[in-house]
Amino acid sequence: MKEKSEASRRNFLKKLGTATAATVIGSNVFATEKHGGTFAYLKRNMGVSVNDQINIALIGAGGQGTEDTKVALKVPGVKLVAVCDLYDGRLKDAKTLWGADIFTTKIYKEILNRKDIDAVIIGTPDHWHQTISVDALRAGKHVYCEKPMVHSITEGPTIIKAQQETGKIFQVGSQGVSSLGNEKARNLFKSGAIGQLNYAEGFWARRSPLEVWQYPIPADASPQTVDWDTYVSNTHKRPFDEKRFFRWRNYTDYGTGMAGDLFVHLFSSLHLVTGSYGPEKIYAAGGLRFWNDGREVPDVLLGTFDYAKNAAHPAFNLSLRCNFVDGTSGTTYLRLVGSEGAMDITWDKVVLKRNKILESDDPFYLEKLRKSGDTNPERKRMLPPEEITYEAEKGYMGGPYDHMNNFFNAIRNNGKVTEDATFGYRAAAPALLCNDSYFQNLPMHWDPEKMVKKG
Repeated sequence: MKEKSEASRRNFLKKLGTATAATVIGSNVFATEKHGGTFAYLKRNMGVSVNDQINIALIGAGGQGTEDTKVALKVPGVKLVAVCDLYDGRLKDAKTLWGADIFTTKIYKEILNRKDIDAVIIGTPDHWHQTISVDALRAGKHVYCEKPMVHSITEGPTIIKAQQETGKIFQVGSQGVSSLGNEKARNLFKSGAIGQLNYAEGFWARRSPLEVWQYPIPADASPQTVDWDTYVSNTHKRPFDEKRFFRWRNYTDYGTGMAGDLFVHLFSSLHLVTGSYGPEKIYAAGGLRFWNDGREVPDVLLGTFDYAKNAAHPAFNLSLRCNFVDGTSGTTYLRLVGSEGAMDITWDKVVLKRNKILESDDPFYLEKLRKSGDTNPERKRMLPPEEITYEAEKGYMGGPYDHMNNFFNAIRNNGKVTEDATFGYRAAAPALLCNDSYFQNLPMHWDPEKMVKKG
């Protein structure tokens, strides 16, 4: 039985090392031996077919919206024709960056009224995501909306309904969902690579001012250059405050804190890999430890989550951590731990470690141990886990490009995206409930399948 088990184990690992990663567009894995373990390259075969030009517009031209647009314009057959933002300086920058012929406005409905625009990228602060998404879908536009999909737990059903009724493509911008790393991890999980899942954890660490939302404030920021009245028209009215406009993530009226900005990425990846709908119980703790700059949200946040058994996975627990006071900085990962091994997952790399139960294949193994002075050669040894590293091949354009390319492919082919409104809401909801738990100091209960809060 031991020999049969060992042969089966080796065969399983061989298959893992050489299996082809099935992705939306297609990828290959090439395995080789490296540093005592197996190392495999993940490669994307880009099957891009440009049938028609897609004209896009950007609504919300801050840092993330601008980066999303730069990535979108790398996809063949995509053209930017208009930009909307509430700050004059960003509209001027848009023309400098993308051409003087770009149409610019501070009124997003002027974008939606244009017949020459097929799709919009929504990169506004979170408190405008729902309103603009629904208006855009109803106006016949396809929508790429930055994460989290919504600012409040109550807003998700409205977007889901609008997507279903209009039939337009809607994709949430948690870019890792389409990455090679996430797709490979999903395939490994389905193959039983780590056995039965029982625990998962994620960590995000930052330290530099820009990373922790101390964004620069332009010298000309004023009520004359910023349409402040529109900015606060759907939330609490207050006098102009440049910090609340340019550093909006720090304030609950506009942003969703660490959970909405970063936990939602980890939820999205976890749900893609495992096929989960989300947790049933959420509890959070943390505090404001260092960045005492007037922000209303914590800079250290811990979340614990109970996932119930369903058809896709067994019951398991999740732990998420986010630290903006990290002296090492720059660390992020998602780890899945099972009964037979574990996976560390990033957007372009997966490290699989499996437990070893090894009887040596060398018939002279015991005799060698005796000669080495070992007085108890029959005793089992401490052995490192078997390790396989899957890493994106050099030249891989990254998860953000794949995510945007999937969005445009779905538009051209009347297809589907993985991170539609329902998926996006199921990732956003536990993140938002994490905030509720933190501020109320209470556990939150959620029905992930029906997408309703319990209790």
